[in-house]
Amino acid sequence: MTSAADADWRLFRGDGVPRAVGLPAAPPWRRFTPARARRTELPYVIDPRHADIVNAALHLRRPLLVTGPAGTGKSSLARAVAHELCLGDLLRWSVTSRSTVPDALYVYDAIGRLRETTLSRDRGEGEPSIGQFIRLGPLGTALVASAAPRCLLVDEMDKGDVDLPNDLLTVFEEGYFEIKELVRLPEGTADVEVQTSDHRGTVRVHQGLVQCAEFPVVIITSNGERDFPPAFLRRCLRLELPVPDEERLRTIVAAHLGEEALREADDLIDAFLRRRALGELATDQLLNAVFLRTGGVDLNADGLLDAVLHQLTGAM
Repeated sequence: MTSAADADWRLFRGDGVPRAVGLPAAPPWRRFTPARARRTELPYVIDPRHADIVNAALHLRRPLLVTGPAGTGKSSLARAVAHELCLGDLLRWSVTSRSTVPDALYVYDAIGRLRETTLSRDRGEGEPSIGQFIRLGPLGTALVASAAPRCLLVDEMDKGDVDLPNDLLTVFEEGYFEIKELVRLPEGTADVEVQTSDHRGTVRVHQGLVQCAEFPVVIITSNGERDFPPAFLRRCLRLELPVPDEERLRTIVAAHLGEEALREADDLIDAFLRRRALGELATDQLLNAVFLRTGGVDLNADGLLDAVLHQLTGAM
């Protein structure tokens, strides 16, 4: 027999019968806002001694290299810093094996410019500005001179090429780069408006030089899959985020879902800690379980808790 609670939460039943159902509210961390709207930021729970390392990096204007197991809040830390310090939207560079520093600085659409120039000439119009075909990358946008520094997240840099950290050294030390397609323009066209990576308009570049007035707040995350060269590490401050203990887990649950949710989460926290001792789990998996519990879901159902608190490493 199906209870009322089961009927409320089982939106999909696999019986082939169409039903007009309204999806329930998403968890707070899965709610999105329009691109130009401010999202509601949740509290970031951090130990004071770890916050001190963040503050040291801010004072020294040095990149902060954040390491730790999956789910310890490495990427969320950058968003929290940008939000609390009112540094604007977080700039994010998600590193892959194909990532290069030049692409993170800017991209130039030469083919698009050739096509649009040809079409303009055919219509008897003037040539479009070269700036329409240049877009700064997240690193390039972070280096634009502004009244306040921007915050840049370089996410999972250990996934990049082995030379990527060394390629960043010059940019981090000098705080500028050149757009070579603009450097060789005649003096009369030295000022060009180019697009930024955050889709918030354009910035003026003089003679192809982009140079920061304030070094950006740079937070680099790593899952510890490989070591970085000493020259790179010397220019960073390092922060190792540990897996949260029971007390901190309770604080995180209360901060994200409220004290009411925490009162229903004792057995879930116990199950999470037991399973984490056997393999890698992420804190957001616990939050998912508590959120389902507060929505009336029976997490004791066969296989459901296993699905929510599945191991992040090993064979599936």
